[in-house]
Amino acid sequence: MKAPVSVLIPVKNEERNIAACLASVAWADDVWVVDSHSTDRTLEIAREMGAQSTQFDYAGGFPKKKNWALENLPFRHEWVLIVDADERVTPELEAEIRAVIAAPQADGYYINRKLIFLGRWIRHCGWYPSWNLRLFKHRLGRYERLEAEDVENAGDVEAHEHVVLEGRAEYLKHDLLHEDFKSVYHFIERHNRYSNWDSRVYENYARGHHGSNNIGASLTRSPVERKRLLKRLWVRMPLRPLARFFWMYILRLGFLDGRPGLIFCTLMSMHEAVISAKLYERRLKKNTENTKKNGNH
Repeated sequence: MKAPVSVLIPVKNEERNIAACLASVAWADDVWVVDSHSTDRTLEIAREMGAQSTQFDYAGGFPKKKNWALENLPFRHEWVLIVDADERVTPELEAEIRAVIAAPQADGYYINRKLIFLGRWIRHCGWYPSWNLRLFKHRLGRYERLEAEDVENAGDVEAHEHVVLEGRAEYLKHDLLHEDFKSVYHFIERHNRYSNWDSRVYENYARGHHGSNNIGASLTRSPVERKRLLKRLWVRMPLRPLARFFWMYILRLGFLDGRPGLIFCTLMSMHEAVISAKLYERRLKKNTENTKKNGNH
């Protein structure tokens, strides 16, 4: 029997991933693929597999794709499960989801993501556990707003924002499998976009501006809130790319994940370096604009 849950899958040019993703949620009664005008076979594959689809036209600013979908899609059920195209719901997680929505003890549930990178589970590097609120009563949850929606070339979908839930959340036991069938080239390309957004968020945190309708930052509450507090402190650290490699590869035992762990830690340190470069570029641009402005007076 199909489970009474609606699934939301945001996509763009995901023909390598979408079939495996949809196959993993075939047990759900209501599956929506929200596309951003893909130029490959993503939508064709989705329709062949019986998913409903719609297009998202991003005009910049707020909302981005997931919040727009939560506001506008005619979901058939109270519960929504949000899954990215490079993620898979395992049979064990499916069974657990069926059980909790049949007799819910909360309004939403955090799910732990298990990253597979270059064929290996990245068990260390500070990447596991990785909790995300992905299953919730859709009227009660919206992605936070971190006041970085106006950044150019940062994508049209919430990548690192978290869901703010008007209600109580619990944690599921089984993992969501995160395995991207795209290449390292696409990994770097995607993180180049992410770094545009991250640089703005870092800048906001450094100024003490944390956005609106966002999750809290606390050492004593949820794992997500602890991570948010550490990130706010992190933006003030010097030599962040080197610090990130040392933290991931040495302190968080990334060396135990073999060569994929080394490559992953190196790429994430590069990502941190690109964020720093874009922060510096942003400051230079503002200083130049202020100089020109003051010179005109």
